[in-house]
Amino acid sequence: MTDATPPLSPRKTPRQARSKATVHAILEAAARILETQGVDAVTTNAVADRAGVSVGSLYQYFPSKEAIFAELIRQMRSEMRDDIFRAIDFVADKSLEFAMARLVRAVIHHHVHRALRADALEHLEAQLPPDPDSMAMARQTRTRLALFLAQHDVPTPDQAAGDILHLIIGIAHPALHGGETNFDALARRIDPAVLGYLGANVTYS
Repeated sequence: MTDATPPLSPRKTPRQARSKATVHAILEAAARILETQGVDAVTTNAVADRAGVSVGSLYQYFPSKEAIFAELIRQMRSEMRDDIFRAIDFVADKSLEFAMARLVRAVIHHHVHRALRADALEHLEAQLPPDPDSMAMARQTRTRLALFLAQHDVPTPDQAAGDILHLIIGIAHPALHGGETNFDALARRIDPAVLGYLGANVTYS
């Protein structure tokens, strides 16, 4: 990235179907280039060309390629938040052990889905300035999990929620990045780590 702080917010929000389609094409084009050619190949000219739009049209919505990266990261964080919310909704009246198993699998599913894209964007996120929207979504995810943990009398639920998410991602991400393809086996390795953190006494067959 450059020394100057690049603008990360879109110039404007698309309202009409045509403008939404243009923004979608730009984001998908950038993601494809990122996945197949790497971050250095992502330029506004290359993205516009692949998206089939003019550079001027791209700049109507995104002031820089960093703004495109930031929007892709927001999408990724939104998808992860929604995956975890759905998992928590599904286990609302289930045991803590069952709930944590579903959570583990929701996080793995998120990282498997478009794994190359997620890996590249997480690397980029560490290089970009903090984005308030992405940070807010991370807080929403942690808060929702903390509320569920509190219902099960887990001590310091907010801290526990953050630790559990970091634990799952910390094991899953390197394994998937290293070529792990047996996702059920990966989940079964993570399950006891999460339950051990929570102090649950569970016997696995």
